[in-house]
Amino acid sequence: MKDQSLWFLENIDVSGIFCENKLSDQSASHTNKLFKKNEYIYLPDQSSDKIYFISKGRIKVGTYNETGKEITKALLTKGEVFGELAIIGEEVRRDFAIALEDSEICVLPVSQMKDMMKDHNSISLFFMKIMGSKVLEMEQRLESLVFKDSRSRIIEYLLEMVEKRGQRIGYEWVVRNFITHQEIANLTATSRQTVTTILNELRGKNILTFNRKRLLIRDLDLLKEEAA
Repeated sequence: MKDQSLWFLENIDVSGIFCENKLSDQSASHTNKLFKKNEYIYLPDQSSDKIYFISKGRIKVGTYNETGKEITKALLTKGEVFGELAIIGEEVRRDFAIALEDSEICVLPVSQMKDMMKDHNSISLFFMKIMGSKVLEMEQRLESLVFKDSRSRIIEYLLEMVEKRGQRIGYEWVVRNFITHQEIANLTATSRQTVTTILNELRGKNILTFNRKRLLIRDLDLLKEEAA
């Protein structure tokens, strides 16, 4: 499977960078904060002066269009970082971030992060990877919207989930904490009804099965063929 690690750099111990009990000299500025399900971490137009690291839980990052419709940009889980545009000069937030479940977030001031980047090249490399990968992901999404139909976009997103979060169990792959059909629709510019139809079709072919807690890919090769 092609490597598309879009949200993290595998060779860097991110928890060692952000976790306050591993950076005692920097710990005074760290804040570990709990966010309840459906609680906003930040909203558009709020000051962009912090970086966030997910210690536990799931976070959705999105925006609203001119008519007020919500657009999902990313669904993030443990070990991932968001709010990083503050490092390169974003003064106010353009997006919102909301907890999809009870979540623990490590919050760092931008000023502190910049100081750490001066002292640790690996941290600068980490954020270069994040920002570059997000640009690539946006390009891939745009290409999919222009050149691919809704069915292909949905199946490709399933493959992306397996690649990022899947665990191999024998000949099968499992993705735990499977997201809702509406969330998939938001990420693939389709409708909830279309997502449900495609998932049921793939389940009928015994390629996958799913419930609210997990997605199980029974035959990854067949799923790739469906995408083609």
